[in-house]
Order: sequence, then structure tokens, then C-alpha cells
Amino acid sequence: MKEMRLHTRHEAAGGAGILRALGLGLALLHLTACGTDWLPHVDLAPPYQAPQYVVPASWHGESPFVEAAPSDAELRPDWWTLYNDPVLNGLIEQTMAANPDLQAAAERFVQARDVMMQVRSRRIPQIGIGGKVADSQHHVDPLRVPGDPPIAGSVEAGAGLASWEPDFWSAIRNATRIEIYRAEERAADWGLARLSLQAEMASNYFTLRGFDAQSAIYKQSIDLYRSSLKLVNAQFAGAIASALDVARVESLLFSTETKYAQIQGQRQVTEQAIAILLNAAPASFQLDPIDDLRVASFTIPRSLPSTLLERRPDIAGMERRMAEANRAIGIARAAFFPDVRLSADGGILNAGFDIAKLTAAMWSYGASVALPVFQGGYRRAQLQRTWSAYRETEDRYRSTVLNAFREVENNLSLSNQLTIAANRQDAAVGANLKAQNLTMELYQGGLASSLELIYAQVQTLTARIDSVQIKADLLRSTVGLLRALGGGWNRQQLPGDDEIQPFGTFQYVNLNKPPSVRGIDVTADNNWLHNDLTKRPIPLRPRP
Repeated sequence: MKEMRLHTRHEAAGGAGILRALGLGLALLHLTACGTDWLPHVDLAPPYQAPQYVVPASWHGESPFVEAAPSDAELRPDWWTLYNDPVLNGLIEQTMAANPDLQAAAERFVQARDVMMQVRSRRIPQIGIGGKVADSQHHVDPLRVPGDPPIAGSVEAGAGLASWEPDFWSAIRNATRIEIYRAEERAADWGLARLSLQAEMASNYFTLRGFDAQSAIYKQSIDLYRSSLKLVNAQFAGAIASALDVARVESLLFSTETKYAQIQGQRQVTEQAIAILLNAAPASFQLDPIDDLRVASFTIPRSLPSTLLERRPDIAGMERRMAEANRAIGIARAAFFPDVRLSADGGILNAGFDIAKLTAAMWSYGASVALPVFQGGYRRAQLQRTWSAYRETEDRYRSTVLNAFREVENNLSLSNQLTIAANRQDAAVGANLKAQNLTMELYQGGLASSLELIYAQVQTLTARIDSVQIKADLLRSTVGLLRALGGGWNRQQLPGDDEIQPFGTFQYVNLNKPPSVRGIDVTADNNWLHNDLTKRPIPLRPRP
């Protein structure tokens, strides 16, 4: 690449020139720091607008938890309170307060805000100072008259330098906007991490409660089978029952105890997963079991498919990424135009304390222009690449939208069909309990065999366990539905462009952390607050 450069220089024996240059630099600093686009410039980024999709007018799937008629009401941000479970409420609140992954997501948002300031600083004149002290036996005074003898002695020099890029083609402006959009993307990522944590905690909690209910059923069945074994042993002692009858009951008892142990192991693993989400070591956490699993009854405001794009943080984050790719095209286009930079420097040279040798002052200013002429297709390839990257983000955005619709439809269908299944399975449990009781009466009266009794008991146990599993799946599907609908999040929770700047240009105090934006905050002063992994800050009691 060939470069065309223009440079002017001027030296003076006094400080008037330095003062004028300093005044001009401060004026430029003030204008650019205030964010005013007072200098003529051209924005080469193409006009941006998020894609508009044609979507269905309603959902295909139905759910008993969704209101039949469309409603303007929005889903509550604290959607987990719909289940009316105080323990779940406390768990999710503690998860949001102490979970390290969520705090790390907030820190990534802070870092993105600071990166924006780093890029934005390129638009502001850069000023630096320097100095030098030396002892020389032979040096030259800049203002020395020809013929004067060389000066010997100590030398003190002070210098300053200022540079500025006018950004006529908006390359720096577009780079700054990219970082603003990236910070907004990180804010959407934080919203997605928060929603995912809430949903994961609720799903794990209902899984654990499902194991509790299964454990209670297995314990009841084990007690029943032990009683049956006593009865059969008594009959065997009286020569009423055979050894085969005893072996059958023992097999049923031992296999049920095996399943109970398996369920207990799965419960412990799930409890440990909950502990990690709570920022607690598994050994220090325990959740008291309960015997029943109840399906909550509530309604969810039906959101239309067209509004889903505004209520999902992952869709909002991908849209911001698409906006970033659009601005990158403007940067690639700007590379085809001249790069203009302005600079000014000056200093003071003191050559000893002899009053006859006056302090010398010098200053200079200039401009450089670099124009690309030939680079073998480098810049054209870069421009083509940015266009391709933009189209890729469009494709990924459409894929994200389609996946969001799939998640909503899946959980609508699941919650609807699992509700029907849960109701029918409850009826099946009632029928099997009745058959088991009748068979037991017949067996005690000698009118039924031990095989018939065991079959009735196995069928009853299986029906009860299936009922609990279906209800746990139903609860998890409702959690998935609430998450798929955005969990009460909406696009308005994203920070605006004017909220990204973490501190003022001339701010040099209170820089330990930026102010919170839209609820995204970090614990900079006491990040060690949650280092005690054995602490249980909230009471975890079973619901009444």
C-alpha cells in the first residue's frame, strides 16, 4: 500500500504557540468527550432493521394452564410463585442472590461496558506528557545562534504529545456502536442465564419432590409386603401356604426394597444439584422430604406468537448480534477511504541554570493522510466477509426464533396431554387399589392364590409410581412452558444505548464498579460475601 502524507511543522522560542495548541486540544477534547458529532462525517454502515417474520396467528398446541381467550396481561416476572410453594420460592430467591454463574454473567456485562469505553476513547484526542533529565558534556541549544560554543552541563526536558483521528468515515463510531450492542447482548445473556437458573431450580425441585413421593409409596408398599410375608409365613407354619408362596412374597419385598434404594440414590443426586445452584457445598445442604406431590392449578396469560420475539432474552441477544454485524460492514467500507490523523507535540528544553542560556521551547503540529492504493484484494475480501457474517447472523436469528416456537409448542402439547394422562392414571390407581384390597380378602379366605395377590400388589405399586412420574413430568413441562414464554421477561428490560456508558469521560473517582443498569449489578465491594459454602441464609422448611 502506498501512503500519501501531509505534515506541517513550526517552532517558536516562546510558549504562545504551545498555549494555542493546548487550547485547541482542550476544545477538541471537550467537544468529542461530550459525544457531539460536530464534525462532518459519513456513516457507511447499511440501514439496519430487524427481520420481520410472518408467524401463525395462534399456537397449535393447547394447555390447561393457559387461558382460552387471548389476554393482554403479561406473565409475572416471579412466575415460580404460581406454584404456591414457599420452599421453592426461597430456593429460587437464594439462587438469584448467590449463584456464581449468574454473577459471572453480570461481570461479563460490566466488562462489555468497559470495552465500549476503550473503543469510544479513540474518538477523543489522546494527550500525553513526558520528561527527561540528563548530564551532557556536549549538546546543542535549539535556539543557539550559529557560531556560539556548544553548551555543556545538565539538561532537563519536558514534552507533550496530542493526537486525534477525526473519524470522517465513522469507523470508530461504528466500532463504538458494535460494543454498545455487544454490551446489550451481554445484558440479554444475563437475562437468559437468570431465566435458565430459575427454570433449572424449579425443574430440579419438582424432580426431587417426585422422588420423595415415590419413596413414600415404596415405603408404604414395603410395609405392606412385610405384613404379607408375616401372614404367608404363618400360613406356611400351619401348612396352609407352600414354600412357593413364601418365595414369591419375599421376591416382591426384596425387589421393592431395591427400587427404593435406587430412588433414594437419585434423590440424593438431585439434592446435590440443587445445592450447587444455591452456591452451597452438597455436604452442607439438605432438603427435608415430603410424602405427596401436588400439581398446582393456575392459568398462564396466553401470549400471541407475534409477541414471543419481544419476550425471549435469547432472541433479543441474537438480534443485537445481528446489529453488531451490520455495523461491521460500515467499518470494512471505511477502509477504502483515506485515513486522516492530526497530531501536535511540543516541549521545553532547559540547558542548565545559566541565565544567559534561555530555556528553549518548541512545538509542532501536523496531519497525516494514508490512502490505500493496492493491497491485492485484502480490503475487498474483508468487506465481502462482513456481508457474509451479517447474513449468517440473519440465519442464526431465524433459527433461534424457530427454536423458540418449537419449545413453546412442545411444552403446550406436553402439559395438555400429561394433564389428561395424570387424571386417567389417578383413576387407574383407584381401580388397582380396589382390586388389591379385594384380592387380599379373597386370599385370606382361601379363595385366591398368592400369585393373584402378588399380581394385584405389583399392579397397584406400578400404577401409583406411574402416577407420580406423570405428575412430575407435568410439573416440569409447565416449568418448560413458562421458560419458553420468556418467564415474564420483555425487551424493555434491555438497557438502552445511552445506559451502557459505565462512567463519565472526566470521572476519576468511584470507579470500583459501574452503577447497576436494569437490575444487573455486581458485588465489587464484597465479592467474598458468598465464599462460605456451608451457609444457609434462608430457612428451608417443608410446605404445610
